[in-house]
Amino acid sequence: MRLYRYFARKFVMTFLMVFVIFAVILAMIDLMEEVGRYGGSGVGFRKILQLILLSAPRELYEFLPLVMILSSLALFVGLARSSELVVTRALGWSAMRVLVAPISVALLIGVTAVTVLNPIVTGSSNLYEILSSRYRSGDEAAFSISANGLWLRQGTSGGQAVIQAASANADGSEFYDVTFIMFDATGTPSERIEARVAKLVAGFWQLSEAKDWSITDTENPEAASQRYDVMRIPTSLTQERIAAYLGTPTSISFWDMPAHIAQLKRAGFSTRRPLIWLQTELARPLFLATMVLIGAAFTMRHARSGHTGLMVLFAILSGFLLYFVRNFALILGENGQLPVLIAAWAPPAAGLLLAFGLILHLEDG
Repeated sequence: MRLYRYFARKFVMTFLMVFVIFAVILAMIDLMEEVGRYGGSGVGFRKILQLILLSAPRELYEFLPLVMILSSLALFVGLARSSELVVTRALGWSAMRVLVAPISVALLIGVTAVTVLNPIVTGSSNLYEILSSRYRSGDEAAFSISANGLWLRQGTSGGQAVIQAASANADGSEFYDVTFIMFDATGTPSERIEARVAKLVAGFWQLSEAKDWSITDTENPEAASQRYDVMRIPTSLTQERIAAYLGTPTSISFWDMPAHIAQLKRAGFSTRRPLIWLQTELARPLFLATMVLIGAAFTMRHARSGHTGLMVLFAILSGFLLYFVRNFALILGENGQLPVLIAAWAPPAAGLLLAFGLILHLEDG
């Protein structure tokens, strides 16, 4: 039992060390990017530092598999060089018993990341998007899904605009049965526009079969209303931001995702990509444990065997290959070419079995 605790504590310390190093490196890179982005726009260093702190959790969360495999490599290379693995084998411990503690810690870190860190990442990312949009253009947008469809809010030159759409296409570029309510700077409704189709083009909404009512300029808005075959409304929204909200729900926390999927389903939107995201998060602990096993498979050797650097390189390349395969499977799942469960769970499960097989082969021949 003491050896289990020893290996677990050693892996935790190694993981924290690598995690801190990554955090510092990413913070320095973000600092250079944010200074270059906002340095000449009058945004002070304090606000730039705030943006860096808000974006850091999301980036660290994305790099967690890489941190895990590097921690595994650092742990087992260190154990091999200190001959602790040799002593452990002399005590009758197999490689599998040595791996119990690191794998358990990896699974615990994965569960903590999904259940605790994910909501923090979501909140900080949402606040980062709001502040960065405000610093760039002075306005901000909001999104909401309800049983009545999709609701958007965007800033305009004269105030705000609230947009309601009954449905949209899969990539968020076209909205159907759309209503625009324009508000002036005092928050008073000034204009109402309805359109059969609203297509989001770079810098503006292109409306088809639109009808415009001016609320403030006349006592009888219906008599003064106008119809347009094509009408354009300026906007700061982009298709990528809307598609990200509808499809890749990084703005929704793990705990709120089931309710969000139910709302999308009631509103008539596709739920495939949110379902893929949810299953991927559920599979994250297994994926992190697989990264530990890949690192162990190439480095649980005595240091005198040589080629340590080459084995570390093979381990890192294998980790990147598994990461690529997982992302490719997710794309196939989002496109409907793979079932949701297979797209999310098959790559980490296959990587886990292959790593186990390699370890058993090297251990028993």
